[in-house]
Amino acid sequence: MSKLIYSAITSLDLYVEDSKGSFDWAAPDPEVFAFVNDLERPIGTYLYGRRMYETMALWETAPTGSDQPAVLRDFTELWRAAEKVVFSRTLQKSSSARTRIERDFDPSAIRHLKESSARDITVGGAELAGHAFAAGLVDECHLFLNPVIVGGGKRALPDGVHAELELLAERRFGNGVVHLHYRLSGVRAG
Repeated sequence: MSKLIYSAITSLDLYVEDSKGSFDWAAPDPEVFAFVNDLERPIGTYLYGRRMYETMALWETAPTGSDQPAVLRDFTELWRAAEKVVFSRTLQKSSSARTRIERDFDPSAIRHLKESSARDITVGGAELAGHAFAAGLVDECHLFLNPVIVGGGKRALPDGVHAELELLAERRFGNGVVHLHYRLSGVRAG
């Protein structure tokens, strides 16, 4: 059975974007980017909400020439190779290969996907991840805490969910980013 993993690059106060919708402070440096790429290698499927998909879809056409940094070429290849499932009631068609659109988030369908997938699955986007957390589907969580406080915006973790966490690993990067890797257990509605 595969794992469903939530990864988020956040501010120290746990926002994935500030109150203006910006997340320019979250751009990973080459050291963090290479670490993220290593985390992405075992992933076979990305689950996205519409906004996260529209942000990530640029990787479909990102240049991969030798003039591009190796970490960007690596991520581009990883992203293109994975299946993508986009949950949206408004998106009519995808702009990337290996992508399907689902109108509704169905926890039983995600459970089946976890049971039938040979590779791990990630859920991207705080709102969609909130649904997955509430349904008790998230197995692990990777948080990249950036040394910035943004004071408000879109929260990385959902309200109304209680979960016991086991710290599996932590790492500090040269730019001040801290990675925390947790296993979830005992998830219940708040």
